[in-house]
Amino acid sequence: MGSQEVTNWQGKHVTVAGLGVSGIPAAKVLHGLGAVVTVVNDGDDERSRAQAAELEALGVTVRLGDGATLPEGTELIVTAPGWKPDKPLFAAAAAAGVPVWGDVELAWRLRGPDAAPWLAVTGTNGKTTTVQMLAAILKAAGLRTAAVGNIGVSLLDAVLGEETYDVLAVELSSYQLHWAPSLRAHSAAVLNLAPDHLDWHGSMEAYAADKGRIYQGNRVACVYNVADKATEDLVREADVEEGCRAVGFTLGTPGPSQLGVVEGILVDRAFVENRQKNAQELAEVSDVRPPAPHNIANALAAAALARAFGVPAQAVRDGLRAFRPDAHRIAHVADVDGVAYVDDSKATNTHAAEASLAAYESIVWIAGGLAKGATFDELVAKSAKRLRGAVLIGADRALIREALARHAPEVPVVDLERTDTGAMLAAVQEAKRLARPGDTVLLAPACASMDMFANYNKRGDAFAEAVRELGA
Repeated sequence: MGSQEVTNWQGKHVTVAGLGVSGIPAAKVLHGLGAVVTVVNDGDDERSRAQAAELEALGVTVRLGDGATLPEGTELIVTAPGWKPDKPLFAAAAAAGVPVWGDVELAWRLRGPDAAPWLAVTGTNGKTTTVQMLAAILKAAGLRTAAVGNIGVSLLDAVLGEETYDVLAVELSSYQLHWAPSLRAHSAAVLNLAPDHLDWHGSMEAYAADKGRIYQGNRVACVYNVADKATEDLVREADVEEGCRAVGFTLGTPGPSQLGVVEGILVDRAFVENRQKNAQELAEVSDVRPPAPHNIANALAAAALARAFGVPAQAVRDGLRAFRPDAHRIAHVADVDGVAYVDDSKATNTHAAEASLAAYESIVWIAGGLAKGATFDELVAKSAKRLRGAVLIGADRALIREALARHAPEVPVVDLERTDTGAMLAAVQEAKRLARPGDTVLLAPACASMDMFANYNKRGDAFAEAVRELGA
């Protein structure tokens, strides 16, 4: 559909909801197109005022401390993805018949007629890794590409920048999908679905429905997780273009129209001639780093999207070999006295922590933080037999302690009340005391970090520093 919808932005009154990583670029782009832009923001702190001053210097109106009232004459709202759908501003917009777009919708509509197709990825966990693997595979095939979207590279920049691309690897959050009704990807994947952000979406059903929007209008392939039936259900419900196929990925032996694993080799039975009989070898499990089960699943999803775009098998292998995972994602920090110390601070919810715990046999688990409404019974029950001990930190550690008491009563638990800067060192020292040679001390908090740390990166850094002190 491209930018034909609103070819003339000149004088159009657009309200941008929220300053921040998506709001500021959106305001600048719309202003540059000739729209009359007003930015509204709930907060009125020092940072907001500095951002407001920068925009006002360009001629954008900024209203701080009032994100609830609809500015007069508004014809369109462009919202930051994090704004909840039940905000009063959106109720006012609905009453006035004003459409609401997210930053992704805006980028989609501003694409030129020859714009690069999008290969899109969503899911509760693994999105960023999968999108980065996908970009590495596409690059290995000689294609001009970039990993963009929720990953930190603005889609607006990618769509409107000087650089031309053959294809884009796009990470989309459930929030972004909620506000992107006309997005139509070439092919898309939902990696998994677990309860997350329910405080935002209101229910698991609403959350799943927003994730499922990624499949709407797909042209070539809807990629789903064979082990997660909810993702397959979303494919069934999607309205796709004629000839679009459902392609599954599995850690087991793949059936026709699936990618999977056979004797340590990643194989494709979806994008081959005669899929009843043939399979194409793509790469070895050892080409995937780290070769933990959930990461092999990420690699298969990335491979499926690349193959849907016509990439040769060789590029899948070369791309996976070239890929380097981000920091704080199952990162091996050091071995001290025969014990491995692993930083998975990025495991900020139970689903991610479960994948992390499944990668090791005997674990001293460091967990806790802000639970964001999560419950821990299922996680602890599934992982109990792997736990040698647990060290709990952070605001909501009692929830994990109670789940351990119910499902793993024999596992020794250390409950750390400290929240000062030395708390992580204390946690690591306690974990060392519980660990035996051959064990893994795993930081997989299953919680957000903001109770004690600025973000999960800082939490992971504190863990790595504490481990280095042990080693010294």
